[in-house]
Amino acid sequence: MYLAKEILLTMRTSDIIKEIKRLPVSKRIYVVEKTMRSIREQEDENNMKEAADALLLDYKTNTELTVFTNLDFEGFYETK
Repeated sequence: MYLAKEILLTMRTSDIIKEIKRLPVSKRIYVVEKTMRSIREQEDENNMKEAADALLLDYKTNTELTVFTNLDFEGFYETK
């Protein structure tokens, strides 16, 4: 897998597209699906980081948002 990444790093976008076009349709679909999944995962990660950064000040300064964290170290007993 490392070698494949190394090869892709040295190829230009147009070269990659040419090589993908040479693949059978099923393999081309696989490449597209994997690429889209990778893009979505990266986008989700970036969105979550931005959201956490945006809320950080609120959690540091607004005690109403953190009032229940005082209970985190108390014993928890489930009733049946």
